This record gives sequence, C-alpha cells and structure tokens, in this order.
Amino acid sequence: MLDYIVVGLGLAGISFCEQLENNGKSFQVITDESQTSSVVAGGLYNPVILKRFTLAWNAKEQLEKALPFYEKLEKKLKLSLDFKVPVLRRFASIEEQNMWFEAADKKQLSIFLSTVIKENVNTAIAANFGYGEVLGTGRIDTKILLSVYKTYLQENNNLIASTFDFKALEVKENSVVYEGLEAKHIVFATGFGLKSNPYFSYLPLNGTKGELLTIKAPGLKEENVIKSSVFIIPLGDDLYRVGATYKWKDKTNVPTEDAKIELLEKLDTFLQCDYEIVSHVAGIRPTVTDRRPLVGTHPIHNNIHVLNGFGSRGVMIAPTASEALFNAIEKNEVIDAEMDINRFTKKHFK
Repeated sequence: MLDYIVVGLGLAGISFCEQLENNGKSFQVITDESQTSSVVAGGLYNPVILKRFTLAWNAKEQLEKALPFYEKLEKKLKLSLDFKVPVLRRFASIEEQNMWFEAADKKQLSIFLSTVIKENVNTAIAANFGYGEVLGTGRIDTKILLSVYKTYLQENNNLIASTFDFKALEVKENSVVYEGLEAKHIVFATGFGLKSNPYFSYLPLNGTKGELLTIKAPGLKEENVIKSSVFIIPLGDDLYRVGATYKWKDKTNVPTEDAKIELLEKLDTFLQCDYEIVSHVAGIRPTVTDRRPLVGTHPIHNNIHVLNGFGSRGVMIAPTASEALFNAIEKNEVIDAEMDINRFTKKHFK
C-alpha cells in the first residue's frame, strides 16, 4: 500500500511531493497538465501588494520557508530556479512617493521597503518620479521547475500521466483505491480543476483568469522588475514577461484579443522603446472568495485532502501550505484557521 496518491502537479503538487520525499513517504502522482496557471505564472515572490503598499498575508513567514525550499530544489534537480531580481514600483506622482514613505514607516513593512527613491536612468521607460524598491524579491522559473520535476518523477516511477476519473475512486475506511493503486491518503492539488471535484466542489474557489505577454525589446535593457500599471519581468535575451490581467467571468485557458489590447495599452503608457510580441498565454488562478488558501481534510472522509487556493502567490504560499497539510495529516497538528477549509465546511455540513 502507498502512503499517498497526489492528484495534480503544479506548485501545490510539487511542494507536497517534497514533503512526502523529505519524510520518507511512498506516493504516486496523477496529472494530465490541464491546469496551466503554474506554468504561465510570472513566478515572482514579492511580499508587498504594490497597488496599496500593504504587506501580503503572512508574507514574512512564507518567505522564510519558501527561499530554503527552492534552494534545496535547485540542488536536488541541479538547475537554477531562483533569480534574485529587485522589484521597482514606478511612482506616478509625488503623492505616491509620500504614500510609499508612510508605508515604509510601518514596522512590518520597513524590512521590505527601501526609503531611498531610485532615480530612473533608463530612457526606454518614462518614470519622472522615480521608483520605490521592494527588498528581498525574486523570480522562480516555474515553467522549468514543472518540466524538470515531471521528468524527475517519471525517472523514479512516481508519475502517471492521465486524467483523474472520480468514478474509479473507491473510498474505504482506512484507505483509497484508484485503478489498482491503494493508498492511505489522497491529496487533490488540482488548481482550478477543483471545481469538478465532487468531494470539494462546495468550496468557494472562484478562479481568476490571468493573461500574460512575452515581448522582445532589444532597446529596453532593464534588469529589474518594473511594476506600474503592469509588471515587466526580465527573462534574459531581451525577453520580458508583461502582465497580468484579472478576469472573473471567462474560465478558459484561451488567450483573448481584449486582454492583449488591455496589456499593450497599459504598457505603452510608460514603455518608450520598440518591441514585438513573442507569445501570449493564459491560465486560471485558483482564487478564493476570502483570498486565503484551501487546505485541509474532507469533513466525512478523513483520508481525502485538499491543497489549493493559492491565487497569484503560489510561489510564496505553496511550501508553507504543503507543510501545514502534511503536519495536520501525519502529526495531527492544527492548520491555521485562516487557510483551513473548516471555515467553509462548517457552513456547508451542518
């Protein structure tokens, strides 16, 4: 008998697999790669919400787990994943500069917000009021991580490439059986695919569509991440990721012309060099009504679990949430109430 079946191999699935490997647990992963949000993600880890100059939920604690997590993965997989790159918030006015300094005076934010306004020296960008620099930021190459990790699992015979069939799942008192596999536990880490999961469809996973462009801009020559009305993320070789949009009604992974126009209109308000569009991608972020993760165990079946709802901050949240779920299952530790699915379960299962 296996210890675990893990369904899904995005950031949530990978982070939970790492928990299992680190603790000597046997497992099989089932994935069909139908959910693309981890693949197309910008991959930034940034503790500050730059629209409002506020600290993201539990950002400091999440970074303390995330950075060693990705460093360990780099050594294990023998590749570079974590690119330390500053995030610069472009100021549109003196008022925004003042708001930045007010935020930097706050105890929780002071370690992340530089109080030195950086002057713009790049003629390809219009930034007359300069930038505020966020400290301790970077980018995880999620596309490479997912590709290499999939190969790693295949080489170790831990991966089954197929679409999960809920009709084939048999739930017993102390185990689950799926197409010849028996395991003590099953964990669903399927992103927006959770909507079609009969065990957790009651959870308020909304899903937010995000679209991103990759542009080639030889004249830009920018090594920092620039945050204005859109992000510009340097990828190397004169390539930059531009994003992202937030749409709540469209639940497809198909790029749209409207989103491309929206991104380009915002980009053109401050980018002053020529560029060409190289690619245009889309994915559905697994977002939740209260903007907190969905972590926990099914209220009736104690061997069925969920790891989901990371929204646009999966890079930061995944290591913390996966550890919390593993410790809850194996050590009976209490999951933080803000991300425990019990906050919704109580209302649904009365």
